Amino acid sequence: MDVLAAQVGGLLKSHSLMLATTESCTGGGVAQAITEIAGSSLWFERGFVTYSNLSKQQMLGVEAATLELYGAVSEAVVREMVAGALRFSAAQLALAVSGIAGPDGGTPDKPVGTVWFAWGIQDETIMTQRHQLAGNRSEVRKQAVRIALQGVIDLLNSRSQTA
Repeated sequence: MDVLAAQVGGLLKSHSLMLATTESCTGGGVAQAITEIAGSSLWFERGFVTYSNLSKQQMLGVEAATLELYGAVSEAVVREMVAGALRFSAAQLALAVSGIAGPDGGTPDKPVGTVWFAWGIQDETIMTQRHQLAGNRSEVRKQAVRIALQGVIDLLNSRSQTA
């Protein structure tokens, strides 16, 4: 995890960007991995842990109608989480994670291990991915942290190639 977080930091510094995280099922795990890296205050602006629907609404401006229509574990919600993190922070890049880590809470449409991710740069397109992760609660959360960090790396690498 340290290697991924350090790569994220190097890329953010090279792009002169600050990162904000907004996490649900990972409970701050992405922010923890990032802040394990010495000097991360140069590129990590803040983290939002928005576990409840109310916190997503109050802290990030996620619409109640979006939560009602799609549920917290959805592409629409992670998109709004990223937009809110960018709006309510000084960061230029944000990531969002919302999922069902288990062991309970799954449904036929969204079984345990369903996790939605989003990454966005201010005034650019928001990218999303859905993953179906296997394992127990701890394993799902660890995999989600890795995917979230890798998504920042992929986004910034693709941005470098098109610049």
